[in-house]
Amino acid sequence: MKQNNQVMKKQAELGLNLSTRRTRKAVFLDEMELVVPWRELIALIAAASPVASTGRPPFAHETMLRIHFLQQWFGLSDLAMEEALFETPLYRDFAGLSSAQRIPDRVSILRFRHLLEEHQLSIQILATVNSTLAAKGLLLKSGTAIDATLIAAPSSTKNATGERDPEMHQVKKGNQWHFGMKAHVGVDADSGLVHTVVGTAANVNDVTKASALVHGEETDVFADAGYQGVAKREETQGIKANWHVAMRPGKRKALDKSTPMGAIMDKLEHVKARIRAKVEHPFRVIKRQFGFVKVRYRGLMKNTAQLHTLFALSNLWMARHRLLQRAQG
Repeated sequence: MKQNNQVMKKQAELGLNLSTRRTRKAVFLDEMELVVPWRELIALIAAASPVASTGRPPFAHETMLRIHFLQQWFGLSDLAMEEALFETPLYRDFAGLSSAQRIPDRVSILRFRHLLEEHQLSIQILATVNSTLAAKGLLLKSGTAIDATLIAAPSSTKNATGERDPEMHQVKKGNQWHFGMKAHVGVDADSGLVHTVVGTAANVNDVTKASALVHGEETDVFADAGYQGVAKREETQGIKANWHVAMRPGKRKALDKSTPMGAIMDKLEHVKARIRAKVEHPFRVIKRQFGFVKVRYRGLMKNTAQLHTLFALSNLWMARHRLLQRAQG
């Protein structure tokens, strides 16, 4: 065993990798390498980056963007990302860094994130990704499904200020209280790709943000029963779209399906539910695939910026098979 370890250590020192098995993480990064519109995103960041005249040369924009995306995909803090770059060759390869090169530390990673926040580049990243998808015919914009999901925030007061984040709030859902924020999204009713993101405290009612989740080009909007009365609200009067809001569960349960009218109404609710279910897909991706179940930062602005990036990446993940097929064809 000791001899085998020495052999493996010697192979690692020589840069030899005799393993032929590709891990799921390696396959994932290979796919993302092909579907992310790197050129457009790098140009976006370069336009907002300051030009350094003194000191050490900054890291390449592409390197920092790739590291930032690794953080989102694998739920890594700035410190954890720095350590992962030292420990994981796969991450270094994806970022375009060799073992002989200087590795960005947590301060460099933090400053890059602050650059994105300062210039609201996360919003532009989502817009750029969606423009790419629309150009390939994957984002149709004829219909929109809207919904919101709760994102937990730390409720502990054991911190420097001795209080919870004042921009986060608690809300009761069912019989359980939740503390944190809400991610309100508008998604393409055909593909399930996110086109609009709004972040609020958890106690903000879903229906109050409905008008902010439509892009204005759709003819139909689908929503669950929490959006009852949305068509009568003042802020939605200028939206020229048909609102398809789900019936309240109790009212649907009371339908007499033995009558023709009751059967038709129940079938209509089933059709609306099938379309509306598309909005759950991006929530599953960011929470289960990317592991974003709790906010990482204090304040709504920083966390909403991260949500824009996460949903941009979730769009690419959900559309990856179609994008790869088009690239190969």
